[in-house]
Parts: sequence; C-alpha cells; structure tokens
Amino acid sequence: MATNPTPDLPSDTQRTRDNNSLVVCFGEMLIDFVPTVAGVSLAEAPAFKKAPGGAPANVAVGISRLGGSSAFIGKVGEDEFGYMLADILKQNNVDNSGMRFDHNARTSLAFVTLRADGEREFLFFRHPSADMLLHESELDIDLIKQARILHYGSISLIDEPCRSTHLAAMSIARKSGCILSYDPNLRLPLWPSAEAARKGIMSIWDQADIIKISEEEIVFLTGSDDPYDDNVVLKKLFHPNLKLLVVTEGSDGCRYYTKEFRGRVAGVKVKPVDTTGAGDAFVSGILNSLASDLNLIQDEKRLREALDFANACGALTVMERGAIPALPTKETVLQFLSKVAAG
Repeated sequence: MATNPTPDLPSDTQRTRDNNSLVVCFGEMLIDFVPTVAGVSLAEAPAFKKAPGGAPANVAVGISRLGGSSAFIGKVGEDEFGYMLADILKQNNVDNSGMRFDHNARTSLAFVTLRADGEREFLFFRHPSADMLLHESELDIDLIKQARILHYGSISLIDEPCRSTHLAAMSIARKSGCILSYDPNLRLPLWPSAEAARKGIMSIWDQADIIKISEEEIVFLTGSDDPYDDNVVLKKLFHPNLKLLVVTEGSDGCRYYTKEFRGRVAGVKVKPVDTTGAGDAFVSGILNSLASDLNLIQDEKRLREALDFANACGALTVMERGAIPALPTKETVLQFLSKVAAG
C-alpha cells in the first residue's frame, strides 16, 4: 500500500487525479450461484451457474462500462473465487489495487433464485467470509483520498472488523472533501434481526450526501408508512446535509428529492429476464453523471436527464441474465434512449 504520492505516478493514476472523477466503491464482492432453471426454489434447482456479485463491485464495473473511472475496496478469500473476482474487476478496467486477500477465510458465496411467485430467495455462506474481515489497517488510504465519490452499502456495517473499517473509510473520504453515496441495499437474512438492520442502516444515514433507496426500503425504515407519500420521505428520511435522495420504483422509474426541488422521472417498460443488478446499474448511471459534474444536482433539467439515463441503465440490465454481464456501455444506453424517444 502506497503511503504518499510519488512524482513518477503511472499515467493512469495521474489521469485519475487530474480529472478527479474517480468513484471508489467500498464493500463486498462475492460469488452468486444462480439456478440454471428459472422460477424454482433453491431446493428444486437442478444446477447452479456461478456469477460475480456484490452491489458495490457491480456499481464499480457499471461505472467503468459507462466510460467512467472507478475503483473497488474490499476483501475476498485467498482462493480461486477471490482471484477470479479480482481478475473480473481488472478485465472491466476497475482499479482493484484496494482489494485484500484473506488466507484464513473464504470468499463469500450466495445462492440466489427468483421463485415462480417473483420473490427472490437468498442463502448466504459467510461464517465469517473474507469480506467481513477487512481491517482498518488494510485500507488503501491514498485511493480513498483520490476519490470524488465514495460509494457504499450497509452489508459492510453488519460485523466487526469491517464495520469500523467502513466508518474509517467514510471519515477519510469526508476529510478529503469527497462526496458520500449510500445505497443501503437491504439484505435482511444477513442481519441478526430486523431491528438490528434498521438501527445499523440508519446509524450512518445523516452522513451521506447522496442516498438511493427502494420503495420496500422506505417501508422497512419508516415502519410501514406509505412509500409514495412525499411527506413520509421528507420528514423521516431527508436530512439537512443531504444533496440528493432518489427513490427507485423499478420499471416505473424514480423519484428525486433535493433541498430545492422534487419530482418524478418515468421509467422505460421492457421485458424483464433477470432483475439482478438493476438497482446497481441505476446507481452506476447516476454516479457516473455526478462524478463528471456534481453541479447537475442544482439544475433540475440536467438532473432529470441524468436520472433518465440511470433509468435506462437499469432497464437494459434486466433484459439479460446476471448483474455484471448485463451492465451496459454508454453507447448502448444512448442508442436505447434515442430509440425510446423516437417511439
């Protein structure tokens, strides 16, 4: 781990610092095992296909696919799966220098299926997995200091030592003048209890500059209030330091809230094949726009355009299987949007 910047930085690193549009994603990267047959329970699945997963890693790849600059910080096992994941990031032009490998713990595994009733079923193997064991001393501080945006979820808040490391990363980023982006990405089965999840997710809520949540998460965090009621969102979830709160509504699009304005951007209707990674693709889309110009939060017209772009990223992702393989390029998104506009 580099301790201080050297004058002879490689050109890629120098470019990153010059344009200062780097998004560093902190958290978990794992292997999802997805049934080869759709619409069955995990027990009924005849076979599984492995796919790289983990929301923060998906976002890092999504940004890179869109032509942005991204890095991933997290821990995997010193095993075949861990090396495979590091390699996938590299192949997708994501800076993986902040990744660490644990020789005592395995890379996290998750079995995921979409049942016939449309509900996702999860079975996690992490007792503990390597991602939970990232220590503060293993943080690539230089990498965080280079970032324009630090993006993270809530899974890294569940256990120590990762929780303290997560808080340290946020503190370093904040002191470096970095924007903090939070997608709670609720995974209830991983938390000790629903109450622990609510408390854990809200414990860092007021530090974020940008938050993206889903309708289900509003219900969970506010205690079954109406997720479509602006007053519920503004009273219970919008905090004084927040620059942008986005509520995703799947194929219906999203709602946005800033200090100055609020509104709704309609989604694009497509035929879904696999919804995995749609939210991460959306986050990649909006963060990529913000990393190149943070001022668009102040301009409602431009913010709506950026959210329209993010909606398209999510829509394109559900049309293919898997998260990372389905994440679109900027060209694909722009072509898709012009087709939609042409009707």
